[in-house]
Amino acid sequence: MADASLKRVLVTGGAGFLGSFLCERLVEQGHDVICVDNFFTSQKFNVAHLLDKANFELIRHDITHSLWIEVDEIYNMACPAAPGHYQYNPIKTMKTSILGATNMLGMAKRTGAKVLQASTSEVYGDPEIHPQPESYRGNVNPIGTRACYDEGKRAAETLFFDYHRKNKVNIRVVRIFNTYGPRMHPFDGRVVSNFIRQALQGEDLTIFGDGSQTRAFCYVDDLVEGIIRMMNGPDDFVGPVNLGNPGEFTIKELAELVIELTGARSKLIYRSLPADDPTQRKPIIDLAREKLGWEPKVPLREGLVQTIEYFRGINFADFRAPTPNY
Repeated sequence: MADASLKRVLVTGGAGFLGSFLCERLVEQGHDVICVDNFFTSQKFNVAHLLDKANFELIRHDITHSLWIEVDEIYNMACPAAPGHYQYNPIKTMKTSILGATNMLGMAKRTGAKVLQASTSEVYGDPEIHPQPESYRGNVNPIGTRACYDEGKRAAETLFFDYHRKNKVNIRVVRIFNTYGPRMHPFDGRVVSNFIRQALQGEDLTIFGDGSQTRAFCYVDDLVEGIIRMMNGPDDFVGPVNLGNPGEFTIKELAELVIELTGARSKLIYRSLPADDPTQRKPIIDLAREKLGWEPKVPLREGLVQTIEYFRGINFADFRAPTPNY
């Protein structure tokens, strides 16, 4: 007799940094996992070790187009997340958020599947409230260069809640704060991967602005645990819920820690701060603690050691920057 607890699970963006760890966890749990990705900023390398698993399937597909499959759960993770990549083709980024959400919600409505949206702390914009609770509505420039991502994710949340209210779709919405760890693309333009790659290559570390802006960095294992708990949580808690590490560090502190842990002789060089770049970012995770029994466990130093070890083990020449922005 089949195990009723095992499900057919679709993960969009499943070959990406976060998506690949999510696929790995779900495969280990025995679920039948379908990974869908268009490989714009992701790579097969991230899920190659899963390809020989009987309960894993990889499909090349762009979720801005319809997809017709039967599933029990959907994790909608697909969207370029680094500024240089989502700004490279901003119209495509907006379409991925809105059309992708629409297509996944339509699938969930048709099949009765539960569907989770990977939203982002970027919905808070450059926050005027610090730290950020889920009740904060944000400070986003709707016509700025980051709006394709910020407003795209905000619109996706709107769609999720309208499908929930009008069509009784079983939704979950998580707002993901800065996450890092192994399998980050060395040329994804994110601050952690940039600093580690520059340090290991003997380059100076590039800081945009004066380095006083803050971020809260969550290790990937902690984040994936939070996402799965949210999907498996009670149906009367649909979110949105912040998932991130409330430990706050300046960008300069992060750079200095990377130099220390890599043993690099790099110096810090400063460049102009990009438009609409948030000066502060830190989650309030009281809701995740209360509803999911979740909080991050891995401190920044420990997580960086694991991430640096991964970066030491790859050949940067085997990777190409997904866009010309980096």
